[in-house]
Amino acid sequence: MKQDYSKTDFTTDLNLWQKVMYYLVWGIVYSVSLLPFPVIYGISDFLYIIIYKVAKYRRALTRKNLRDSFPEKSEAELLDIERKFYHYFCDYIMETFKLASMSKEEMRRRVNYSNLEVLHEHMRRGNNMICYFGHYCNWEWLTSIGLHCINGFQVGQVYHILENKVMNAVILKIRSAMGTESISMQILLRKVVEKRRNNQPILLGFNSDQVPLYQATRHWTDFLNHKDTLVITGTEQVARKFDFVCLYADYTRIRRGYYNLEVKTLCLHPKDTPEWSITDMYFKELEKTIRNAPQYWLWTHNRWKRTREGFEEWKKNEEEKKANA
Repeated sequence: MKQDYSKTDFTTDLNLWQKVMYYLVWGIVYSVSLLPFPVIYGISDFLYIIIYKVAKYRRALTRKNLRDSFPEKSEAELLDIERKFYHYFCDYIMETFKLASMSKEEMRRRVNYSNLEVLHEHMRRGNNMICYFGHYCNWEWLTSIGLHCINGFQVGQVYHILENKVMNAVILKIRSAMGTESISMQILLRKVVEKRRNNQPILLGFNSDQVPLYQATRHWTDFLNHKDTLVITGTEQVARKFDFVCLYADYTRIRRGYYNLEVKTLCLHPKDTPEWSITDMYFKELEKTIRNAPQYWLWTHNRWKRTREGFEEWKKNEEEKKANA
């Protein structure tokens, strides 16, 4: 049976001092979220000046990422994308605050699903699913997909636990606003087995464009003009293990505070496909999405910090450690 996780208490693992800090931070987040959207975007415009022009937050990294990804573009074009990205980055921050108190009706109005019939057809057939998405547009608002589920489907978003327990609890609280469940990577497999045993159909969301650690190296792909991009393969491994239908969330921004999402089917039977082919399909789709409107991807992320040369050096060091143990 589908559950609503919006009322979950995320403070159960916090000590007294951490709970005090949690309620203080949550109080600030919730208070800001009550501001109307015009005020929210006014604050965003002010943040842009602080983050981009004053603090110059990761501006050199953003510039390098853009230049390396789009060598065909002129400096003027790259600067235009850069400025638009920082404007949007500030919108993303404020829209995420807004999620804390946004009603489900408001969310339905602001995130349009242009082909729900694809999603619903999989649900009518009882197909458990994995939905790939990236750090593109407001990925936090993708929790809205749970508002459109039928046949008792439960949406779960997979996440990595933050070291700061207070901020981890605050973020989980925000992400539960639309009733979706947050499932940490540490317990993911156990959760999936448990839900299958209980005949609970699920749709799992994976934000899969981060850079993995060297010890998790399985596959390199061509992505945004980078021939050797180290990629996360855990999403595909889960899909193969349970033979979940794989989807891609093609996200576009209509205007401030309004988005459109088109669900695309990547693969019906992962077990029948060549290894890492689904991962490659995902990155090809994500690249098309980014190239269509590059300002909405997270360019401040140091996406290409791990290289083949770095991997070979890491591997050599690990072999030396074992030999000397």
